[in-house]
Amino acid sequence: MRNIFIGGAWPYANGSLHLGQIAALLPGDILARYFRLKGDDVLFVSGSDCHGTPISIRAVQEGVLPGEITERYHKEFEYCFDKLGFTYDKYGRTDQPFHHQVVKDIFSALLEKGFIYKRIIEQFYCEKCRQFLPDRYVEGTCPRCSKPAKGDQCDFCSTILEPGDLLDKRCKLCGGEPVTKPTEHFFLALSEFQKRLESYVDNASGWRENAIGLSKRYLSEGLQDRAATRDLPWGIDVPLEGYEGKKIYVWIEAVSGYLSVSKQWAREKNMDWERFWNENTVAYYTHGKDNIPFHTLILPALLLGVGGLHLPDKIISSEYLTIEGKKLSTSRNWAIWVPYIIEKYNADSLRYYLTINGPEKRDADFSWREFVNRNNAELLGAFGNLVNRTLVFIHKSFGGKLPAAKSDPLITDQLDRLYLEVGKKIEDGEFKHALEQIFTFIRSANKYFDERQPWVQVKENITHCEETLYNCVQIIANLSNLLSPFIPFACDKIRVFLGIGKAWWEYVEIPAQQEIRQPEILFERIDKKNIEEESAKLGMKGT
Repeated sequence: MRNIFIGGAWPYANGSLHLGQIAALLPGDILARYFRLKGDDVLFVSGSDCHGTPISIRAVQEGVLPGEITERYHKEFEYCFDKLGFTYDKYGRTDQPFHHQVVKDIFSALLEKGFIYKRIIEQFYCEKCRQFLPDRYVEGTCPRCSKPAKGDQCDFCSTILEPGDLLDKRCKLCGGEPVTKPTEHFFLALSEFQKRLESYVDNASGWRENAIGLSKRYLSEGLQDRAATRDLPWGIDVPLEGYEGKKIYVWIEAVSGYLSVSKQWAREKNMDWERFWNENTVAYYTHGKDNIPFHTLILPALLLGVGGLHLPDKIISSEYLTIEGKKLSTSRNWAIWVPYIIEKYNADSLRYYLTINGPEKRDADFSWREFVNRNNAELLGAFGNLVNRTLVFIHKSFGGKLPAAKSDPLITDQLDRLYLEVGKKIEDGEFKHALEQIFTFIRSANKYFDERQPWVQVKENITHCEETLYNCVQIIANLSNLLSPFIPFACDKIRVFLGIGKAWWEYVEIPAQQEIRQPEILFERIDKKNIEEESAKLGMKGT
């Protein structure tokens, strides 16, 4: 049994989740479910990022306190993840006292070791708004790619920025040109970790290519020390007298959430958090492309600075999800919002589509036409059809009991290989290929059913019919294990149909005369008229 830590990126609690975020986070749940089936000890965590500047902006826009925004969206996030079947061991939030204290402890430890130091800097100030501007309140043009960017990062080319790097700078709140004023802040000596992080990235194994490439680009340019505090009204206080009003910068405290929520889980469950943060752990981190440097450079630097904490092993960093061929835009409502889609469509259908069409190695496109067609042809037409016609036939011809027969050794060998090969692909972050391999087998199982023709065998050779149905039920039982990480709701129903208990990542055989329950429909056909109706809603306000 291994210790497996899985950290899913923390979504900003300033607006509803969209499918692009779910596409990046779903691999974490697939991993957690798989490793639990293997019998490994898993800690799967995430939470709501409640201190980002976007939250403060949203609060100003709505005329409410930031806490009201975070409470609203944190609850919505929990509901959405539950409906989608995410199995977090702990889903936390950064605006809680426990998280605050852990972050302050990290800050103090880094300060004591000399990895955080004070410096007087020129910070952007808006005369009209009468306030220092957080980095995301400064907008302009990226000096690298010439696209619109915020003062902390360019969302187009993923360059980490300082506000002063921007061209054509302006205040996000009023649109005016900001000035600079001197103020004292604390800095993380990121440059001190250059050599260790170079070695860390060079020896990385199990990282996606985008993570390796982007991390090496930053390292080749030379890591720069970064401000660790800002003048903000909303966040975690600097734990030192004389620095009231200054907050620990969100890019430090958000990634610290993986450690704080692990400790909080341990306290609530009376468990040991340290076994998931030592060298006997395999640590996976799942997130979108825009979060790569925070997980491959900044988080490791913090962990190295504190000392005695395990660094990320596997970086599962997704590319972007476009919508109907266009870049996702929340401001233009060119997005598919999770609260809407989970109420209207099967959660397994979404999980399946976002995996089989996931942005693993390149950008992927969500198309309503393809979503509907794949649901109808693959989930309903291939998998659901195999389950339904097999079990219905047993009820019709054998009184709902599995007839006695012997397993076909060729089928048994195929299933044994599937567990090994699909398992390796999951552990390597190749979820799409893993799911494709299972569905290739499902198509072969349907071909086996068709070629054996049990509807003819039941009249001409009952023994052969019994062999056909016996082997099809063994296939279905094992598919309920193999597909459980991907489409768990349907797999849970199948195990109820077959009268079997907990799933495991190993071959299972249903005994003869096992009572088979009357099956229910696993997947509903989606009307093709939905394609045009849903597509028409994109870009419309109020949808």
